[in-house]
This record gives sequence, structure tokens and C-alpha cells, in this order.
Amino acid sequence: MRDITLGQYFPADSVIHRLDPRVKILSLIAYIVLIFCTFNYVSLALMAAVVLMIVILSKVPLKMYLKSLKVIIVIVIITSLLNLFYGTGEPIFQWGFIKVTWAGIHNAIFVCVRIVCLILCSSVLTFTTSPTDLTDALERLMKPLTIFHVKVHEIAMMMTIALRFVPTLLEETDKIMAAQKARGADMESGNLITRVKALVPILVPLFVSAFRRAYELAVAMECRCYRGGEGRTRMKQLHLATRDYLSIVFTLLVIAGVVLLNVFVNITV
Repeated sequence: MRDITLGQYFPADSVIHRLDPRVKILSLIAYIVLIFCTFNYVSLALMAAVVLMIVILSKVPLKMYLKSLKVIIVIVIITSLLNLFYGTGEPIFQWGFIKVTWAGIHNAIFVCVRIVCLILCSSVLTFTTSPTDLTDALERLMKPLTIFHVKVHEIAMMMTIALRFVPTLLEETDKIMAAQKARGADMESGNLITRVKALVPILVPLFVSAFRRAYELAVAMECRCYRGGEGRTRMKQLHLATRDYLSIVFTLLVIAGVVLLNVFVNITV
């Protein structure tokens, strides 16, 4: 539970922190699409280098990123192993119905690198963008949906509150588990059904605590006369600076580079 870093903001003085949150969100979407559009090792290496450069420029401690990767390392290993045995062509190793081919090895490498880059990109956004800025950026980006009478402000607020309370709920879960273990609860032994039943004393107080926090937050917002986004002003206005335009140009260059490498480089999977 302590290793989950989703929704955590790490304040620092870096060029990534100072970027407009709208640019960061759009760049993240572009990078995620590009990560899954790399079809050879050169374009994959380019995307990995870009992600590594962004991680370094963010000035967020490396241990924070390692924590975010630690949570999904088991998923990465299982997915890579499954893709390792899934490939066509002449097998280089075979034991019964299990066979390993070069195509399977390529698939395993691509899946592993793509998932790691995806987690690192997503972590950069949450580590370098405060919940308030994230709310404003989401609302601005979804503003065209107001034509269809979509309550953009409320949707952005709900998304940000949910992201903001992920660390709080994880901390609450950790405390409840420690309290139950101190009372003699055994959640690590027995078969799968026994372990699932052992989670009931954790889930019940966790849901009660979550509903209590939601009620307290709703009361606090009503006491501050919160009435949604209608007629609401902002203390901090979002404006694009020179660094934001340079970031957009850099993203476009990366997109062009990946497309050209996919077209002209023949080192394919």
C-alpha cells in the first residue's frame, strides 16, 4: 500500500512543473499513443529516451518513480512471459506444447518497455501537477463539450477529487490492516477463499470511512457556497508561455520522428 504513488504531487522547481497543465495532459496523450505505435526497436528506443529525459527534467526523486513501477512489476513480468510463448515462426526452444520463438521474444520486450514507459509518463503528470491545476486544465480542455450541455466543471472536479483521495484511502487501508493485525487477524495464511474472507473486516470500515470523508467534504463545500462551475471565477488564469510552445514543438518533432522511423527503418517485430 505504501508503494502506490497514484495521485501524489511532489513540489519542485523544474521546467516540467512550470509547464501549462493543458500542454502536459495533451502531451501525455500523445506520448501514450506513440508508445503503442512503435513498431521497431529504433522508434521504441526513441520513445524510451524521451520518457527518460522527461523523468530527469521533472527533478522528482527516482525512488518515487521506482515506487510507481514496483506496484505493477508483477503484471509486467506475467504479461512479458505470456507474450514470450506467443509467437509465430521457427521455435528456438520447445518443451512439449511450450515453445519460444524470436517473434515471442520481440513481443515480450516491446510489451515490457511499453508498460514501463506508460507508467512513467502517467507518473510524471501526477508528480508535477497539483490537483487544482489538473482540475482547471481538464475543465478547459473539455470546455467544447458545454455545447452539448455537458457539466464539464462537475466532471473535472469529480475526477480530481477521486485522484486526490487515492493516497488518503490507501493510507487509511494501511492503518486498518495494522489495527486488525494487532487484534490477531490473520490475512496471510490459508487458501484463497480464507484470505478473501479475511478482507471483510478491512473493507467494511474502509467503506464507512470513505463515505464519512465524502459527507464531510460535501458539507465543507456547501459551507463555502460551492454551486458548481456557473459564474465561477479563477484566482489563477492559465496562459501559454514560451516554454509551452517549445514543448508543443518538441512533441510534434517526436511524433514526426516515430512516424519516419516506422516507415523507413526495417527492423520490425
